[in-house]
Amino acid sequence: MAQNASLSADERIKTETLTTRLMKRPELGAIGGVILVTIFFLITASPTMFTLAGIMNFLTPAAQLGILGIAAAMLMIGGEFDLSIGSMVAFAGMIFGVLVVNMGLPLIFAIPLTMAFAAATGAVNGAIVLRTGLPSFIVTLAFLFILRGASLVGLKLFTGGSTQLRGVREAVADDWLTPIFSGDAFGGAFRWMAQQGWIAQLNSGAPSVPGIPVEILWFVAIAALATFVLLRTPAGNWIFATGGDKQAASNSGVPVRRVKISLFMLTALAAALVAVITVIDTGSTDARRGFMKEFEAIIAAVIGGCLLTGGYGSAIGAFFGAIIFGMVTIGLSYTGFDQDWFQVFLGAMLLLAVVFNNAIRKRVTGER
Repeated sequence: MAQNASLSADERIKTETLTTRLMKRPELGAIGGVILVTIFFLITASPTMFTLAGIMNFLTPAAQLGILGIAAAMLMIGGEFDLSIGSMVAFAGMIFGVLVVNMGLPLIFAIPLTMAFAAATGAVNGAIVLRTGLPSFIVTLAFLFILRGASLVGLKLFTGGSTQLRGVREAVADDWLTPIFSGDAFGGAFRWMAQQGWIAQLNSGAPSVPGIPVEILWFVAIAALATFVLLRTPAGNWIFATGGDKQAASNSGVPVRRVKISLFMLTALAAALVAVITVIDTGSTDARRGFMKEFEAIIAAVIGGCLLTGGYGSAIGAFFGAIIFGMVTIGLSYTGFDQDWFQVFLGAMLLLAVVFNNAIRKRVTGER
């Protein structure tokens, strides 16, 4: 009996190896994917892809997608999907454009109002899912069409028949909030580095890279905040518990309904942020903005380690998943490959990520 007790005690205090701990991390596959994709482009792409200008070139679309992908990952960890994210980018862009162009509101009012519209729509999405018991896939698929159609009709109404609203850049050019959502940050530092010869200069003497695009800073900040919430706060525990087993979570006192609605609001707010950034950058908005972004965001989340069944995943995984997406999107233009291979490559990455994550999870948990 004493020997059995000793063995049981040993089992309880047994420490895991570093390899085992690393394999349990959901972002492992995404980090491996970044390494493999980087090696692939180092071999096949022009060396200019990995200059400072080239890196900023592929990180910019990665950042825009990553903001959506991190929010989508948190919702997937909570056990739900949101297929209306892309349409929300167009809808929020329309709301924002109308507020600043047609109504002449400054950004300090236009941005919070845009966010409020988005958050309210996300709350409606979540409330319908919870009240009806319908799969979020179906409810948000319906909102994908509703919001896209509302964007199309609304733009025609406010522009007199066009599906594109212009004049945003002129309307916000002198607004003190514009540099927070558009342009490049740390321009002075980059000019100084160019003068020191640390980065390349153009013929005019200006640095080849004027600064860090602000969407990249938003991307990094949101990834860091989401990771902190998931790993270091009670709210993060609630999200994992809700996605793992909502009934058990509810019985344990987790506010499942509030968690799920908050996550739907989060994805809508992320879409609204991307809308504001892209509308100010381009100076216009249109009904097709955000097209297919809902699927790309889910792909980034899945590549990042999120399970379709919920309860597992990470924000950092989605961060690296978005970087893979950005590298492939822009990287093919630096190679001799036909860019039409992009979707084939993306689909293959998704399939490999799902297979890899599933295999790792089974190995770690001992499932058959």
